[in-house]
Amino acid sequence: MPASPSTARAINDRLALRLLQQEGPLTAGQLKQLTGLSRPTVADLVERLSAAGLIAVAGEAGEQRRGPNAKLYGIVADRAHLAALDVRTEGVSVVVSDLVGAVLAEASVPIGGDTGTGPAVEQAVTLVERVAKEAGADRLHTVGIGAPGLIDPASGELRVSTGLPEWHRRLVEALQERFPEARVNVENETNLAALAEQRDGVARDRDTFVLLWLGHGTGAAVVLDGALRRGASGGTGEIGFLPVPGTSGLPSAVDCEGGFHSLAGSAAIVELAGAHGLPTEGASAHEPPAAGVVRAAVGLVGADDAEAAESVRASGQERDIASVDRFLDALADRLAVGVASVVAILDPGCVVLGGEVGQVGGEVLAGRVEQRIRRMSPLATVVRPTGLGGAAVLRGALLTARDAAQDELFGPPDR
Repeated sequence: MPASPSTARAINDRLALRLLQQEGPLTAGQLKQLTGLSRPTVADLVERLSAAGLIAVAGEAGEQRRGPNAKLYGIVADRAHLAALDVRTEGVSVVVSDLVGAVLAEASVPIGGDTGTGPAVEQAVTLVERVAKEAGADRLHTVGIGAPGLIDPASGELRVSTGLPEWHRRLVEALQERFPEARVNVENETNLAALAEQRDGVARDRDTFVLLWLGHGTGAAVVLDGALRRGASGGTGEIGFLPVPGTSGLPSAVDCEGGFHSLAGSAAIVELAGAHGLPTEGASAHEPPAAGVVRAAVGLVGADDAEAAESVRASGQERDIASVDRFLDALADRLAVGVASVVAILDPGCVVLGGEVGQVGGEVLAGRVEQRIRRMSPLATVVRPTGLGGAAVLRGALLTARDAAQDELFGPPDR
């Protein structure tokens, strides 16, 4: 049955808007070529979208012959403003962007563990208000939040967890009260990191992959056939609770101590480094302590060129390289336990080592883990270091906020 005229117009409008989102400003002639629509149909949709305030003339294509087709049309970026939050146990980061995702302002604030729930929520909400004001946003259309913990698949709310501060759950409600016109969406931080790697990072060529988050804690996100999988209770990828050898006990329903977290969490990695005689002090406040330790270790063993090698010798650190090498091997052994379990169940073909530790470990750490997986599993698996590191959560939150806003303004994909 052929589509009605109104349905056909909606489909054509959606197609044109998505092309403008993906390609940037286009001429009417380019829209005609990319959509396969007739010239009159393209002229109608350009007029319709312009009248609706969704697109506007963004310049000229520089063609020799001036005319209607020489005008470049682009999405009206300030039609809506978006906010993205990366909520951690120790603080929150915020970015505000326009409708096409261009960042207009950003900031972070630390929130100490001894801060009360009310003051912590107020600090976070005040930060969002300040960043929105700096961005020139009178109102926010959509707010995307990345947070640790489980998201209830039925309600979309952050579930109660004994391991997370109470202000995390209160923050969503407070933001909705302070920005009543905004759509506020919350998603697990590791899931958002995977979406960011899929769109803008090292998994762009993969429809199926697993991201192993290595930061203060551990987690995993599963993307199968292009879709993020959350599970029946929203807990797909809670790898910190995975029972593994080499720990003092078993995890419980309320504590992942004794699970994979006990091998690969930040505190466990720092302890492992100390056991190999590596210095563990002086970590940056802006990254998990384990990231600083791994960064220093990779810097030593990765000194391949003559100038870098000479610098290592001059600093008297040459004798430490053997210990560093053993530390990285031991860390790779630990990570391979978790990766091999994921590979055996899901056969993803690709595992991304995410988070701050995955980023600073780079190819050195990823390569060692991949070597071990080749020995442990018959399933071909590449292991890649993250391209986005800790920034992936914020990027993923912004991408999902942009998608939600555009779906509302442009219409759902399947309408």
